[in-house]
Amino acid sequence: MPASRRGRRRRRGGGAVLDGVSCRIAADVGGRRPPVHASVRGDRPVRGDVNVWTTPLRYERLTWPEVRRAAGENRVALIPVGTLEDHGPHLPLDADLRIISEICSRAAQAASDDVVLLPPIPHGYDPHHMDFPGPISIGWDTFTRYCADVGLSLAHHGFRRMLYLNGHGSNQNLVEMAARLVNVQAPGTLAAAAFYLTSPEGLAAVARVRESTIGGMAHACELETSIYLAIDPDAVAMDRAVDEQSYPAGEHAWFDWADGSLHLMPWWSSFSRTGVQGSPTLATAEKGRALLDAAVEECVSYVRELRAKPLGERRDPVERLP
Repeated sequence: MPASRRGRRRRRGGGAVLDGVSCRIAADVGGRRPPVHASVRGDRPVRGDVNVWTTPLRYERLTWPEVRRAAGENRVALIPVGTLEDHGPHLPLDADLRIISEICSRAAQAASDDVVLLPPIPHGYDPHHMDFPGPISIGWDTFTRYCADVGLSLAHHGFRRMLYLNGHGSNQNLVEMAARLVNVQAPGTLAAAAFYLTSPEGLAAVARVRESTIGGMAHACELETSIYLAIDPDAVAMDRAVDEQSYPAGEHAWFDWADGSLHLMPWWSSFSRTGVQGSPTLATAEKGRALLDAAVEECVSYVRELRAKPLGERRDPVERLP
């Protein structure tokens, strides 16, 4: 991007230009400065008394010149991905969406110089849950294409690094596919996908707070209920929480925060009567706060690693290395 289209430069007469857009502020009759759509103080876009660049950059709140500037600063576009589906009789439908949105929002605050935070993708792939009232399921191909189109749009606007952070298990393979599509369809772009609390550090944090046996942290469980209690305790009906571990586990197929190597997902109602898989009665807000902190640290680590990675270039194959 040409230097003249980035940052700020002064213009005679007291005005300022942000990314080529004049942001002159004129005093009103009483000598006061009126509210402005976008101004600049010390190289920072300002609206009224709010310095936009000192708070987490939320993509939907930016003006188009600010989008251009954010892309020019090599920020990672952080894209939360969730769903709406049943989470037992005690958790709201938005559990996956609320949790992943909170993680990403806090990570954007912690790494405010590295991130622009996208609005969450709210609906995911849930056909196996449709026997329970509530889920909104998007077809796998539509969902994958939608996620990819978000990334391709960002690439078109100049963003070169993107992280899809997913909060719903059945989305994961599709979100990874979307990231791969962005990488191959927008050369010079690095798009990555991850599920929260699955890094070695994240899994260690899970193990530290865990009281349930294998199967106790699967769905609407000790883990998800604890995090929701930390975020919004009034939304959790703990008096309705029930423990259910009825997934047909075997030598290679089991259902927990870290699944077995044989992946099998039948209709949810074929093994769960309540929608729960796990031990939500063991959940506490204290556990949730520890898990949430670990998930935020993990996300920040992903963002900073992705931002530091070189953008790869396609090259001709060779038969031998020099």
